Amino acid sequence: MTSVLYDAPGPKAKVRNWIYSGVFVVLLGLALWWILSVMADKNQLDADKWTPFVTEAEIWTTFLIPGLLETLKAGAIAMVIAIPLGALLGIGRLSDHAWVRIPVGAFVEFFRAIPVLMLMLFGSALYVQFSTVSSDVRPLYAVITGLVLYNAAVIAEIVRAGVLSLPSGQTDAAKAIGMRKGQTMAYVLIPQAVTAMLPALVSQLVVILKDTALGGSLLGLAELLSMNRQISANYSNTIATLVVIALLYIAVNFALTSFASWLEGRLRTSKKSTGAVVGVADAGDMATGNNAG
Repeated sequence: MTSVLYDAPGPKAKVRNWIYSGVFVVLLGLALWWILSVMADKNQLDADKWTPFVTEAEIWTTFLIPGLLETLKAGAIAMVIAIPLGALLGIGRLSDHAWVRIPVGAFVEFFRAIPVLMLMLFGSALYVQFSTVSSDVRPLYAVITGLVLYNAAVIAEIVRAGVLSLPSGQTDAAKAIGMRKGQTMAYVLIPQAVTAMLPALVSQLVVILKDTALGGSLLGLAELLSMNRQISANYSNTIATLVVIALLYIAVNFALTSFASWLEGRLRTSKKSTGAVVGVADAGDMATGNNAG
């Protein structure tokens, strides 16, 4: 028996796969044992480094929960601005008018090429020089500015790739019944492309949440990861604090991706789905012309 992508394994191949899996599990267990042994030798597994997260409510109310809320606030504001802006830019790149398509393309390629951290630093410097934004909220403004500019450019390519992934017959059918380009985009292409774009779009939203940590590292934003310094200074438990913070990031991003998976399933059961899926790599290929759509 074969599948579309590979030949189904036979009896010998199945045995080999089980052996490989067993060896991997053993090696992984040994690696974990070694890591825990080293941590134990360095007194990183002592109860006094971990129990404060259970017995000391102040760690949560003073540091972790406020930091998590700041991360969610920065990420949510950036998402609310970047998603519609990216959608408009993506549609602009598909315009038949060169005076729209070329400037939008230049904007997207420019901000996709600059590291998001550099955009945050530029944003902070610009707010210092040319605005009256208070120093208390300036890090938040700079982080949101960098996240919006970079991720809107990436989302624009995701939108463009999603639309180009649709069969050309969709556009031809819309033209045949007399729909204009704007109507075709709004009522035919975008609704069907949403499910194709959703996996890549959710991945980018997760990136937005994680990139807020850059603002905490260099701009002084009081987000979740930056709380590591204050907790470690008070409780001398850097490793334990980083583990707890990592688990919080995992929980938040898992909730986001789980909701997106549920939403994608609902959308794919509707009549607006074509079954196509666009990844971030596909969007990059569309941008360079390697995927004709």
